[in-house]
Amino acid sequence: MFAIVQAAGWPIWFLLLASVISVALIIERLVTLRRGKVVPSGLLQRVAGEFRRGGDNRPLIEDLSRNSPLGRVLAAGLRNVGSSREVMKESIEEAGTAMTHELSRYLTTLGTIASISPLMGLFGTVVGMIEIFGSQAPGTSGNPLQLAHGISVALYNTGFGIFIAIPSMIFWRHFRARVDGYVVEMEQQAIHLVEYLRGDRS
Repeated sequence: MFAIVQAAGWPIWFLLLASVISVALIIERLVTLRRGKVVPSGLLQRVAGEFRRGGDNRPLIEDLSRNSPLGRVLAAGLRNVGSSREVMKESIEEAGTAMTHELSRYLTTLGTIASISPLMGLFGTVVGMIEIFGSQAPGTSGNPLQLAHGISVALYNTGFGIFIAIPSMIFWRHFRARVDGYVVEMEQQAIHLVEYLRGDRS
């Protein structure tokens, strides 16, 4: 591996850094965006059941706020249970917007890495081509070692840039779709909660 890095020249270090960041972000998002952590199953039913029993809702709201993104959205609705339907929906929409931003954290960085990795590889290719043409300058006999090194720099950087970009793009699109799905599901469950609290749903 170290021999490949040496053959690829100094431009490969930018790609190695991008690959480390990309892998770290992918692992972090895989852990954070697990379904059980974002939209726990049965949470809406538990909230409705505890609300039906009556009593002080403050402990329930505090527990929901620490529970999950879905819990924080439902807690926003419960905080305004005595207000009008419009106020409840506005508070839920505001909480949903905040949760969408939180769930999308680091995705911009991952998408940026997917976009610029081929360009960094192309930069390494240009550096390799400059070395190739430099070894073939007029008035020189040409250095085969420098020519081979220039070809190595060009090819390794191009290949590594593409190698980083493909999985980064795949996971970026996967995470974007997962976040969009979670947001829709949270909105639907919040609407069900509003309808239940307002007496429109049993």
